[in-house]
Amino acid sequence: MAITAVVGSALGCLGAASAADVPARSRVAAVTVFPAGAEIARTARVKIDKGEHTIVFADLPAQAVSSSIRVEGKGVGKLEIGSVDTKRVSVPSVDTLNAETERRKIETEIEKLRDQRVVFEGQAQAAETQKALIQNLTQLPTRPAPMLGQTGGGENWSGVLALIASSTAEAQRASLEAQINIREADRKIKDLEGKLVNVAPNREERTEVKVYVSAAAALEADMTVRYQVSNASWSPLYDARLATGSKAVAPKLELVRRATITQRTGEAWADVAIELSTTRPTSAASAPELNPITVDFEPESKPKPVAVAPAPMAGRIDRMADGLAITAEDAEADLPRARTMAKAVAALEVTAAVVNAPFQAIFQVPGRLTVEPTGEAKRVQLSGDSLDPALSVKAVPKRDQKAYLYAKFALPKGAPLLPGPVSLFRDGTFVGTGRVPLLSPGEEHEMGFGADDLVRVKYAVSDEKKGETGIISSSKTDNRNFKITLKNLHERPMPFMVIDQVPVSQQQDIRVDLTARPQPTKQNVEDKRGVLSWEGQLAIDEEKVIEHAYRVSWPAAKSIIHR
Repeated sequence: MAITAVVGSALGCLGAASAADVPARSRVAAVTVFPAGAEIARTARVKIDKGEHTIVFADLPAQAVSSSIRVEGKGVGKLEIGSVDTKRVSVPSVDTLNAETERRKIETEIEKLRDQRVVFEGQAQAAETQKALIQNLTQLPTRPAPMLGQTGGGENWSGVLALIASSTAEAQRASLEAQINIREADRKIKDLEGKLVNVAPNREERTEVKVYVSAAAALEADMTVRYQVSNASWSPLYDARLATGSKAVAPKLELVRRATITQRTGEAWADVAIELSTTRPTSAASAPELNPITVDFEPESKPKPVAVAPAPMAGRIDRMADGLAITAEDAEADLPRARTMAKAVAALEVTAAVVNAPFQAIFQVPGRLTVEPTGEAKRVQLSGDSLDPALSVKAVPKRDQKAYLYAKFALPKGAPLLPGPVSLFRDGTFVGTGRVPLLSPGEEHEMGFGADDLVRVKYAVSDEKKGETGIISSSKTDNRNFKITLKNLHERPMPFMVIDQVPVSQQQDIRVDLTARPQPTKQNVEDKRGVLSWEGQLAIDEEKVIEHAYRVSWPAAKSIIHR
């Protein structure tokens, strides 16, 4: 039996006050990653006695979106899920629990060192006392001699002096050793106190979920908590490997889909099943609305009196500094100037454009993955397609006198291609990088694979003249002739496209006339005015010449500029 509940829902009247808490230790079982965000599924098995209980999940990250939390349960008997409550709590971190043993060990070592320091201080004090006693012995030779009739001591002063010397050296050595031991103990205590600071108990924010349930009998239940987090994403990237083939072997294109996954959610995804979805749950779910736009006549402005000699703004400021009053007329005269200054300071805010895919797809990543919450990218391979491309060359000789090899293909049925970078390989050699646009299944696309040295391209200005025509109404002219030469050195025919351009007039009095042999296949290519293209096919060892010219004429009394 499966039961699902959402945050804030209620099923019957389950008393939260009388419910017994049942802690649930859950683990991340599955993750669905979106281009922005992710949905996590945590699972836990709990034993529930008959009656009403509160299942407590205390291991959800702080980033869990409360409104997205869903709870599901499956049990061998009847289990009812009532309300689901969430709150933010502060708990000891996992690292703190693991470091508690180390902390106790460091504290024990510090305590031992402090006890040793007390011993060393006692040794130093004993040495100082010994040195004081020896100092008293040094006073013996200076005592007065015995009086006449009294018996002398007959002291052995050489023995006394030897005893003083040896005892002084021993006491000094003992004092020095004690001071060294004290200093070494202080250094060790300071180092251990620094380590103790590093293992100080830390706390971290978590989301606690309480699920109020009622069981008709004792049972075991498999509980699943689903929630969304924001600091996770995936992005596509591709490998395109082109085998150009030969006269007898058709070209092949291997398109490999890959993805990079990153997350900073505060929880590790360890050995979990991961799906990648193109859905954007954080974006708008419905189309925007438009407000009416009206067109009206501009209101007539009232005539304003013109001041005879309005004082400049600086004069007003000087008068204010001198303590003089500013009249109402002065303030009204300064209003237009102040408004102009405000308009000059104001700046327009530039916003970024966002493009969303109009479809959804889910990629199931093979196997199980581990993605740490460090933000480091995890690369995975999704799938690969073997395509039959059509090869051609494209040249823009005005900019670069090289032909570039292109592979045109149609995307097979299945998942779309999302925008992303692509690494390009031609016959096993890396030739550069490009970018794949948004492509739907069945849509055609051309992909460039670098310069083709077996197609030679030459571009030359064959003639250039400027002059003036007409007698009554003269005009100036600018004539330019161009010659483009292509030669195919491949062992097979090669389709080609050559792109060039002519100026475009922005005024009625400026005229641009085009002549070409052969005529261009297309004009205004990709809706770009003045851009021309010639398309065709080069046979083996064929050389093709394209000639075109334009003539610009305009009134002689005026000058023109090229932009």
